[in-house]
Amino acid sequence: MKTATSAPIKSTTTERPAAGVCGPITSTKRVALYARVSTHNGHQDPDVQLRELRTFAAARGWTVAGEYVDRGVSGSKDRRPELDLLMTGARSRAFDILLVWKLDRFARSLKHLVTAIAEFEALGVQFVSLRDNLDLTTPSGRLMFHVIGAMAEFERALIQERVRAGLRNARAKGKRLGRPTVNIPTAKVQRLRAQGLSWSRIAAATGVAKATLLRHA
Repeated sequence: MKTATSAPIKSTTTERPAAGVCGPITSTKRVALYARVSTHNGHQDPDVQLRELRTFAAARGWTVAGEYVDRGVSGSKDRRPELDLLMTGARSRAFDILLVWKLDRFARSLKHLVTAIAEFEALGVQFVSLRDNLDLTTPSGRLMFHVIGAMAEFERALIQERVRAGLRNARAKGKRLGRPTVNIPTAKVQRLRAQGLSWSRIAAATGVAKATLLRHA
């Protein structure tokens, strides 16, 4: 007579995360680390950022797939060599999570931040900012991102309203808006063209930009 044996029971508990770490520890995620310093003079060392990022990734059980470090690059620049490589890696799904030290190390503006995170979300890449406690691997972090998106939209609306108010004020004062009118010496241009001069030489002779002459030709 066979005796019935019960199937092994799988544990439903998760390992307790380390202090300061949000959410359960996993072991299957690939993480990319991004750090940036603005100067090469030795006063700013990216290793300060990278050490904290590596420690955090290890505590979460993430595998570091790559480290991207921009040295001596201003955060206001549109293009940064390592950031460009990072975005290429995200688009090729070289990692699952992007971990940065602070938001101002990564994004040049609120608009840039929202646009980049939206692209990461579409690519299936999660975003974590260590010092800002922004962790999009958690529900609370994703809620915070929606709040940030609403703030960016509010900022855009304020800028648009300020521009419109400035235009209304300028019109009320009788100011003429738009580019100033360019007086083109048509007869002289036609005479010079008849003589076989190029548009570049005519522009030099008349003091009118070549592009403007071509638009009115």
